[in-house]
Amino acid sequence: MKRPLPTIAFLIVLAGAALFVIRSGAALPDLVATHFGATGRGNGFMPRSVYVRFMLGFVVLLPLAINLLIDYVLRLPSTSINIPNREYWLAPDRRGDTVERLQRHMKFFGVMLAVFLCYVHWQVVQANTRIPPTLDNIRFSTGVATFMAALVVWIVVLRRDFRPPPA
Repeated sequence: MKRPLPTIAFLIVLAGAALFVIRSGAALPDLVATHFGATGRGNGFMPRSVYVRFMLGFVVLLPLAINLLIDYVLRLPSTSINIPNREYWLAPDRRGDTVERLQRHMKFFGVMLAVFLCYVHWQVVQANTRIPPTLDNIRFSTGVATFMAALVVWIVVLRRDFRPPPA
C-alpha cells in the first residue's frame, strides 16, 4: 500500500524552499555576487532576477527531477535496477515494498538536497550584505561538510536497509 506522507512532506519542503528563495532573494542587490574566489571575495555577478530563477531551479527542480527520474527507473524491469541483493529485494512478493522504501529514501535525499541548497543560497544572500560582497568561507565549508556527513549517513542507512537477506 502506497503511503502518501513522504511525498506530501517532500512537496511541502520544496514549496517552503521556493518561498524562502523568493522572499530572501528580494533583499538582494540588483547585481548579485554569485561566484566567490578563494578569499571569499565576489568575482562573478548576475542580475537578481536571473539569480533567483537559477536558485529556484536548483532548490526545487533538481530534487524534483531526481525523484521523478527514480520513480521512472523503478518502473523498469528489475534487471535495470542496481541495489544490493537485487534478486531478493526485487522478487515479485517484495518488489512493491522495496520500491516504496527506495522512494522514501529518495524523498529524504531530495529534502536534504533542497535544505543544503537553501543554505548555500542563504550564504550568498549574507555575502551580498557585505561591501564588497564576501562569502564567509568557514560557514560555507561547514555547511558543505555537514551536508557530506549527512550524505554518508544516508548512504549507510540505505545500504543497511538492503543488506543481505536473513539466511
